[in-house]
Amino acid sequence: MTDAEPRTIAALLQELPAARLVRGEPTATVDAVEHDSRRAAAGTLFVAIPGFTVDGHSFLPQVAAAGAAAAIIEAGHALPPGLNGTLALIEVPRTRPALAAAAAWFYGHPGRDMVVIGITGTDGKTTTSHLLTSVLEAAGGSVGRLGTVDTYFPGESGHVTDRMTTPEANEVQRLLRRMADAGCQFAIVESTSHGLALNRLDHVEYDIAAFTNITGDHLDFHKTFEAYREAKGLLFEALDTATHKGIAKTAVVNADDPSANYMLERSRAEPLSFGLEARDAMVVARNLVLRADGTDFRLVTPRGMAEASIQLPAVFNVLNALAAASVGLACGAGVSDIARGLGECPGVPGRMERIVQGQPFEVIVDYAHTGDAVRKVLEVLRDVCRGRLIIVVGAAGERDPGRRFGVGRAAAEGADFAVFTNEDPRSEDPAAIVQEIGRHAEGAGRARGQDFVEIQDRREAIAEALRRAAPGDIVVVAGKGHEKSIVYGAESRPWDDRDVAREELARIGYRQP
Repeated sequence: MTDAEPRTIAALLQELPAARLVRGEPTATVDAVEHDSRRAAAGTLFVAIPGFTVDGHSFLPQVAAAGAAAAIIEAGHALPPGLNGTLALIEVPRTRPALAAAAAWFYGHPGRDMVVIGITGTDGKTTTSHLLTSVLEAAGGSVGRLGTVDTYFPGESGHVTDRMTTPEANEVQRLLRRMADAGCQFAIVESTSHGLALNRLDHVEYDIAAFTNITGDHLDFHKTFEAYREAKGLLFEALDTATHKGIAKTAVVNADDPSANYMLERSRAEPLSFGLEARDAMVVARNLVLRADGTDFRLVTPRGMAEASIQLPAVFNVLNALAAASVGLACGAGVSDIARGLGECPGVPGRMERIVQGQPFEVIVDYAHTGDAVRKVLEVLRDVCRGRLIIVVGAAGERDPGRRFGVGRAAAEGADFAVFTNEDPRSEDPAAIVQEIGRHAEGAGRARGQDFVEIQDRREAIAEALRRAAPGDIVVVAGKGHEKSIVYGAESRPWDDRDVAREELARIGYRQP
């Protein structure tokens, strides 16, 4: 559909084969697609989503009063009283997938205009997407990126949202349309298990799927590891139904992860594996040289080899680089361009980010918020730490309680001293969360007051860690990384660990030279 063609309900119904026009005229036109009733206006197509806390169907009278052209409703939902007769109604079996289909239709199926790369995994999605952006640009490509830290277009970047890796389907399609209109040849989409399970990424039209790893996280939402893995596998299934654009559908997997074969079995796409330990990995790194500020290695691929460097420490970042290199190969990039692109990537905001204000100790801000991620970060820093390793870490409320055990044990086992604090308590009791983490540290043999302290206020916790630091020590503030808010109850308050660390360093006398 072009901008010149009217977006009529009749045309929309062609995209929704199970839809039924309950009332209204098929010739009515649509000017926008929204799932938020507060954004409804004249000409809007509103999609009523049965949410986790509120039901979009209850807002239909307000949507009608705002002059919306039509609403998509879910079969079996009773219409609220007071709904006037001017709002066209389209009934579908489920409104979540209908939102994705309607948005893709409204924005002209932008995923069909680009090579779309989906990256999924518990850890490494953002780092891999940034490395891949640099790889594809080094090979001469024009790249757009939709991820945790930002949206990225050629020459510009900006935040999508502070709290959600994958926006709702209408926002995903709008951003993809912006990328296509900006001339992007490639679109990199961080594809979370939530986004996949909730149909936010339907009709993205993937060409390449990449899997980094999977650990036991997000079980508050998925309930079981099997359901979590199955949600990630939806990315690979999507390869088989996406439009063909002249590039081979490719399934890129981390051969070192036990779930690699599971992902490959979900698709008929051409397999391409990477790894450091698996014997059958096709893209590997040899002769690793680990440094505090980066890593050197030899990149070995089916199409040749090259010496490579990344401006990121740690073995797990080499795996992220191999994932990016593998996708680069699938996109047709040469090995030398891939190596150059990896080396030119400056890193990722909030991922092992150094805070430097002339202090005689290191301060690192990182997004690690699971036990496994915290453990990996501490292992990396331990190798380069000349003094004590101090961590500030917490666990979010209304999320998998297993994270509290994970971060408590990881901090107890990997750090010399820990300050347990709040992350995003939401509606839970902040003191209870922090104390639970402390109990898990005690279970690992650590003593309260001697090996760790519990400070609910995150600013005070960061300040306490910095006051305890001596020359040669490393203070790592973990859990929020790039995020710019902290959630108490239903309130999202402005927050940035990096800014707070700088402010507290200045308070004790260390200012930018």
